[in-house]
Amino acid sequence: MEEDYEQNIGFLVHDVARHLRTIYDRRMAPLGLTRSQWWVLNHLYFHEGINQSELASLLETEKASLGRLLDRLETKGWISRRQDKKDKRTKRIYLTKKVRPTMEVMRDLASVTRDEAVKSLSGEECKVLMNVLRRMRDDLSKINNGESVMAAVE
Repeated sequence: MEEDYEQNIGFLVHDVARHLRTIYDRRMAPLGLTRSQWWVLNHLYFHEGINQSELASLLETEKASLGRLLDRLETKGWISRRQDKKDKRTKRIYLTKKVRPTMEVMRDLASVTRDEAVKSLSGEECKVLMNVLRRMRDDLSKINNGESVMAAVE
C-alpha cells in the first residue's frame, strides 16, 4: 500500500521545520551567522550558564565539534566560559554583553519568522497546534527514554 506523502506526519513536521530553518538561515546571514552559530546562541539565550557537556547533549552534537564552535564564538567575544563554582573542572557558558545587540536582532527575526509561519491560523488554532505538538514531543520523549514502548509492528 502506497502512503500519501502529504498525509505523513513525519514528513510534514520535517518539512515545516526545514522551511523554518532555511528562512531563518537567510535572515541570519547578514549578521554573519551560520546555522550552527545561531543554533548555539539561541540555546544559550534560554540555557545560559549551561556546561559544554549539557549543551552538546541538548544540541545532539559531539563535544569536540561543539568545542571548536564555542572557540570561534569566544574569539568573536560573543560567549565566555567560566569555571563552575562547585566543580573547577567544569566550565559554564555565558553570553557576553557584546553579543546582546545581535541577540536582540536574532530574537526579533525569530518572532517575525514564527508569526509568518502561523499567519493563516487563528489564535485558537495556534493554541491547539502548540498543545498537540507539545503532547507529541512529550510522548516521543517518553518512548526515546524507554518509558513507554508500543508493541512492535510485525
